[in-house]
Amino acid sequence: MTTSETLLRYDLGPGVEAFSTRRDSVLPYPVVESHQVHGFRVAIVDRPGMRKEELGGYDALVTSVPGCAIGVHTADCVPILMYNPQRRVVAAIHSGWKGTVQRISQKVLFVLKQQYGSRPEEVRVAIGPAIGPASFQVGEEVVQFFKEQGFPLEEIWHFQPGRSGVPMADGHHLDLFKANRWLLEEAGVPAANIQSCGIDSYTDETFFSARREGLSCGRTISFIRLV
Repeated sequence: MTTSETLLRYDLGPGVEAFSTRRDSVLPYPVVESHQVHGFRVAIVDRPGMRKEELGGYDALVTSVPGCAIGVHTADCVPILMYNPQRRVVAAIHSGWKGTVQRISQKVLFVLKQQYGSRPEEVRVAIGPAIGPASFQVGEEVVQFFKEQGFPLEEIWHFQPGRSGVPMADGHHLDLFKANRWLLEEAGVPAANIQSCGIDSYTDETFFSARREGLSCGRTISFIRLV
């Protein structure tokens, strides 16, 4: 199997390449990444080859430099890739439940508008592999965080009663795919501009999962570059 066949590709239109790696993938070119902290800070990457040491504490990267690939690493958290073909700018976002509840994707859209004149209705988005709603079992306190931040619980939360003994089956569950789609649409990104792969990283063993394998497992890299 070739490298291109092991990569999960997203079609965001001409002028851009966007992928997520599978377990056996090899990156086709260098990718700028940050030291992620489950926060909401956004860094602008102004040149290829920026090192992680320069990007500590950032969970989203933005660039308008052609050929400069930017990416995020995940193992159940949500990777979000953005492209504005009119303004020729891209973004890569790491949005776990903490980043989601802090509305990191909306903060990125604000930076794109402020720095590049980007409008949300121009932006195309790909949401990559992440833990799915059937697998994402959380405590009641996490559900409360989302409620306090105004998320529509009727759309993103469900409770599975009982004690089946099946890992991740019972209790409170959140749908991070829907939560992030809701944030994007609330900010003005058209629903038709958002594609979600819908792959549950916990159940699909071609992708890494910290809940399934432990925190020391490998990481999926989701990356994007202007071409």
